[in-house]
Amino acid sequence: MAHVHFERKNHTMKPLNPLPIRTRYQSPLGPMTLAASDRGLCGAWFDGQKHQPDPQAWPHDAAHPVLLRAQAQLAEYFGGQRRVFELPLDLAAGTNFQQAVWRALLQIAPGATTAYGELARRIGKPQAVRALGSAVGRNPISIIVPCHRVVGAGGALTGYAGGLDRKTALLRLDHLESTV
Repeated sequence: MAHVHFERKNHTMKPLNPLPIRTRYQSPLGPMTLAASDRGLCGAWFDGQKHQPDPQAWPHDAAHPVLLRAQAQLAEYFGGQRRVFELPLDLAAGTNFQQAVWRALLQIAPGATTAYGELARRIGKPQAVRALGSAVGRNPISIIVPCHRVVGAGGALTGYAGGLDRKTALLRLDHLESTV
């Protein structure tokens, strides 16, 4: 199970600070930027993903131990050999509400999906479905914090910051893995 670092924040997003270390990862679904702080993995974005920060000022280190582990575990995931990620995660850049949503995402099992409304009920905010959807869309660690497992009412594929084609592919991969 992932080790997650959270800090209490106000209702506004704080930029990642100090600057995270970054590297590139070539996934089967397109190139990604991975980022790590001194506390753990703090970012995994597909190129062009909505809400992706500009990482150009961040130092690049292809040998960073957390980034190396993240790349290896993502390769295992895409190869059908990994269902659960075992990485230290740093989600402290989110607000309290976002962190609650991201923690709830970590509880969605591989091969399972949940609706936005159900996830809102799980975190004790049944009236906050729209805010929850926004927090899901701002998840900074794609795949590993599995926001792709959240679907609309009746299982409809709605919203994914990395694109619906990637969401569909990730759900198929999750389903294939769940039958192994």
